[in-house]
Amino acid sequence: MGALLGEDDRNPLIDGPGIYIRTYMTRLSSRLGTRLRALLAMLDGDVEALYARLGTPFRPRFYPVVSHLLAAGSATVGELAGAAGVSQPAITQTLSEMEKLGLIDVSVADDRRVRSVALSQAGAATAGELAPMWLAIDDAADELDRELPYALSAILDAASDALRKERFLDRIDRHTRGD
Repeated sequence: MGALLGEDDRNPLIDGPGIYIRTYMTRLSSRLGTRLRALLAMLDGDVEALYARLGTPFRPRFYPVVSHLLAAGSATVGELAGAAGVSQPAITQTLSEMEKLGLIDVSVADDRRVRSVALSQAGAATAGELAPMWLAIDDAADELDRELPYALSAILDAASDALRKERFLDRIDRHTRGD
């Protein structure tokens, strides 16, 4: 935990007259989520700008779906969620947007419980057009990795592995119990 602020450090705008709210200083490491979101916004923002410059409505979050469908031909919603590393509601939202843009075809099984997804002709054509850009994006990511003291891709893989071994919530719980 951060250091407790003393009475001289109270903020009259927050604390109000006669009300003393104790606050804790936030350590830089506890802002990890904010820093990761800011980094992702920089990366995805520039990829989105590239797509806009090319005049395509394609979005970075579509890429894992298209990549998987190019390799597999078709997949269920659950398979796509697993391949993309996101929840089923998140992939369903992405698929809905992709379907509206005509990038995928969705078929429903007779029992209506399983939906199968495949690239539409327009989706396959879009993938063909964007393939050179995806190679350039990979090259730019590799270049960024070489510039950093530690490769970002390796750090992300290691962090994901560590969190699969012990969830972040479990780590937080351990620290709040003083383990």
